[in-house]
Amino acid sequence: MPTPDHSPLGREVAYPAHYDPSLLFPIPRAPARGELGIGEALPFAGHDRWHAYELSWLDGRGKPQAATATITVPATSPNLVESKSLKLYLNSLNSTRFDTAEALSSRIAEDLSRSAGAPVGFAFGLPPFEGDIIDEAACIDGLDIAIETYGPPDAGLLHADAGGNVSEVLRSELLKSNCPVTGQPDWASVSIAYRGPRIDRAALLRYLVSFREHAGFHEQCVERIFVDLLARCRPEALSVEARYTRRGGLDINPWRGSAGIAPPAARRDLRQ
Repeated sequence: MPTPDHSPLGREVAYPAHYDPSLLFPIPRAPARGELGIGEALPFAGHDRWHAYELSWLDGRGKPQAATATITVPATSPNLVESKSLKLYLNSLNSTRFDTAEALSSRIAEDLSRSAGAPVGFAFGLPPFEGDIIDEAACIDGLDIAIETYGPPDAGLLHADAGGNVSEVLRSELLKSNCPVTGQPDWASVSIAYRGPRIDRAALLRYLVSFREHAGFHEQCVERIFVDLLARCRPEALSVEARYTRRGGLDINPWRGSAGIAPPAARRDLRQ
């Protein structure tokens, strides 16, 4: 994807010394969605949940403060916010005074909402680790199969049994894609909950591994997985969540689900 000359993407950028909301770089969602055949009527609900581990600012008397935060961008927003620009923006707050933590919270939510083009949620703190809940999902990574496709993502690998419907949650720790700007690897676990024809697990694992050399933003990868599963396996209900590992003090957790499906509980993986 070409980037304008003023974009911070893929370039060395000076560490921000002062608060600067112009550092936020929005990326329109529509072009990538158009490539997947997604129009204005989205086939899913969803959000992109960010975890910020390195948030700092100065109080009204100049004393440094430190916190963590959860940021939630709705999937209906016209733009996603590029991760490096979000990191730079948050770092620009390090030497900025705010009389109260609430004033900081309001400022961040306002700036991110303007960049995303829709209301963005902000809350101090992080969700808990997954813990034993992870055992409820069936991990498919131990399947004894040969894999030869590492990119581009191949929806043709997917198929489901034509027999009776099932309801299950499948999980893999092997999702990897690459940043389309820097080429750096993005690692994630992915959880797929569905109701409908039984998805062939070996086929699903081969499909997820086919993202390994793919260049795509996190949010776009999850939407591709959702759309491909919907088209190839035809579940009655579907939920796809990816939890990406941390980079630069941030991790992102995109979720897309069928209409009427409640979002998964906000949790973190141990790798995060």
